[in-house]
Amino acid sequence: MLSETTIGEVVRICNAEGAGDVVVICEHASPRIPEVLDGLGLSAANRQAHAVWDPGALTMAKHIAEALDGPLVHAEISRLVYDINRPPEAAAAMPVKSELVEVPGNVDLTRDDREIRTSLIYKPFCKAVTDVLDARATRDQFTAIVTIHSFTPVYYGENRPTEIGILHDTDSRLADAMLAQPASRRTDRNMPYGPEDGVTHSLKIYGVERGIANVMIEVRNDLLGSDADCAKLADELLQLLRPALAQMTAGEART
Repeated sequence: MLSETTIGEVVRICNAEGAGDVVVICEHASPRIPEVLDGLGLSAANRQAHAVWDPGALTMAKHIAEALDGPLVHAEISRLVYDINRPPEAAAAMPVKSELVEVPGNVDLTRDDREIRTSLIYKPFCKAVTDVLDARATRDQFTAIVTIHSFTPVYYGENRPTEIGILHDTDSRLADAMLAQPASRRTDRNMPYGPEDGVTHSLKIYGVERGIANVMIEVRNDLLGSDADCAKLADELLQLLRPALAQMTAGEART
């Protein structure tokens, strides 16, 4: 049975006192499935598939957080156990299928099963992020939220030409500022997903509801084959982020 003892670490905070302008979040950082869940019934071939996590996302997130001296909050458990970027009532929070990957261990979950996962995974992650944000608010630090993800180059058999996606919900301030910068790769707004796909949950609860500027960054994972590739893409993202943040902090200073 899933419990505090059997689940292991679900969230980690790095550089909590970082003085930079961003809080970096990486919800799909880990492929780890607690042993007690028996791999959720996945085949060995699917245990490291994109359905289980976002390959390369944590490496990029660490690079960006370090470069900008920002706190990083990241998951230590697979999104198939609980997708932290989804609210508890969403079917996709504990999906029975992710694209073409069946998830037998999520079939026929009871209300109690779902509540246990919500209590052990989603709520502690939310608390970790809100604790970081609350601490910064008491210090009156400018804060922008940046969430880091990766996506597959082919989805349901369709090729995806987007290389970098800049996603936002109702608050597009940071996304607009990033998209105004020159980019070296194909960079698209709200691609390959958008708010209508339910992917902006974190942006809404940590950013929009608090009035904090926020953006979700998606990078196509065929560009992230090695740590060096991840670092290179992170540097390219920083070329969009740094001037966008400077523009926003300048605007704050004028108000």
